[in-house]
Amino acid sequence: MTRTLENKVAIVTGSGRGIGRAIALKLASEGARVVVNDLDAAPAHEVVQAITAAGGQAVACIGSVTAPDFAERIVGTAVSSYQGLDIIVNNAGYTWDNVVQKMSDEQWYAIMDCHLTAPFRILRAAQPVISKMTKAEKEAGQRVVRKVVNISSMAGMFGNPGQANYAAAKAGIMGLTQTLAKEWGRMNVTVNCVAYGLIKTRLTSNAADGASANIDGRDIKVGVNPDLLATMERSIPLGRGGTPEEAAGAVYLFCIPESDYVSGQTLMCSGGLGGI
Repeated sequence: MTRTLENKVAIVTGSGRGIGRAIALKLASEGARVVVNDLDAAPAHEVVQAITAAGGQAVACIGSVTAPDFAERIVGTAVSSYQGLDIIVNNAGYTWDNVVQKMSDEQWYAIMDCHLTAPFRILRAAQPVISKMTKAEKEAGQRVVRKVVNISSMAGMFGNPGQANYAAAKAGIMGLTQTLAKEWGRMNVTVNCVAYGLIKTRLTSNAADGASANIDGRDIKVGVNPDLLATMERSIPLGRGGTPEEAAGAVYLFCIPESDYVSGQTLMCSGGLGGI
C-alpha cells in the first residue's frame, strides 16, 4: 500500500529534538525523504538513524538557521540528495524572554532572526527550485502540489507577557504565510501555519530544574515557572499540554493531499485553548 507522502522530499528545520523531531519522524513514516536539521550534529544524526532504521530515507544538514549561508545550504542538500523539494517545515526556534524595558537589542534580533528572518531566507532560496520544477511539470502535463508549513504560536496571536520579541516574530510568520500563499499559488504551493499552545518539550519543561540550552554560543535558560505551568495546564480545555507527536499531527494535516485546496490559513493546535 502506497504511503501518503511516498517519495516526497521534505525539509524540517530544528528537527533534532522536540516537536521538529516528531515532525521529521511522522513525515518519514508516511514515505517522505527528509532533510533533518539541528544546531548540533548528535541529535540530528540520531533522528537520521531512527528514520533509516525504520526503512526510511533521511540526511542531515547541521547548523544554525540564522547563518547567512544556511538557506542555500539546506535547500541545496534537498536537491543534491533527492533531486527535488516538496515540503518545507519552518520549525526551528527557541525563546529568550524578558519584559520589554529590560529586553536588549541582542535578545530582540536573535529571536526575530531565528523565527522570522530564517524562514524568509529559506523560502526565498527555495523559490527558484520550486519554480523550475513547476515549469517542467507543466510542460509535461503534470500538476504537483507542494507544501509549506510555518510554525507560529498562540503568543503570536494573543501576545504573552515577557515575550515581546517572540510574539512579534510569531505574528510576523503568520503575515509571511498569508503573503506567500498569494504569491506561490500560481506554482501550486499551499502555504499554511500551525500556532501551538503548550506543547511539552525541553523548552516548556519545569524551570525549577535549571535546564539551559547553548544556542549560537549563548547559554539560555529554558523552562517555565512551575506555578505558571500548572495554571496554564488547568486552563486548557483538554486538561493537559500536548505531546510533540500531537503537535506533529497538526503539521501533517497540511502536508497531505486532502489539504491541497487549503492555503493561507493558521491552525491553532492548543487543546482547545482559545487565548492566553
